[in-house]
Amino acid sequence: MNNSVLNAISRRRSHYAISRKSPVSEDRITEVIKTAVKYVPSAFNSQSQRAIVLFGEENQKLWNIVMEELRKIVPAENFKSTEDKINGFADSFGTVLFYEDTSVVKGLQEQFPLYSPNFPVWAEQANGMLQSAVWNALTEEGLGASLQHYNEVISEEVRKTWDVPENWRLIAQMPFGAPTGEPGEKQYPSVDDVVKVYR
Repeated sequence: MNNSVLNAISRRRSHYAISRKSPVSEDRITEVIKTAVKYVPSAFNSQSQRAIVLFGEENQKLWNIVMEELRKIVPAENFKSTEDKINGFADSFGTVLFYEDTSVVKGLQEQFPLYSPNFPVWAEQANGMLQSAVWNALTEEGLGASLQHYNEVISEEVRKTWDVPENWRLIAQMPFGAPTGEPGEKQYPSVDDVVKVYR
């Protein structure tokens, strides 16, 4: 396949076995994420996507928050598997927190009332495109990543810890690091069954 974008998409996988190492610098990773945030499309050019990037001790702080918040709601007898999973995410070089700026969405709803119900949906779609773009870009840099959703459990503690604006809504978390293993086997449906072409 002689297409760098499609090559990146085809190589992107969920990597759960990652390490606190990286083949590229923190500055390079930051540059990649900023570029994705700047250029990923959004409806009405709303650009409501936001991101926070955590490295080092700040990254560990995030996963400590996840662990302690889950400890409050997961029964103690079932917590070992949860602990193992979170420790795996904590054993990462960094994490991207994806946000939506709800004030942008509300402003568009007020400005264009006819489309009001659609703006939250379009914002979610734009954030999904950003997550995909960042994931593919990190893959191209030699990093493994996965996408996690502990939003409801951790959003308030994360907001207080990093002074996140009230109008930013947490969407997803993406821990990343140098891969230490291969992702599991993945099954794909027949492309001819899911893509219809008419000429």
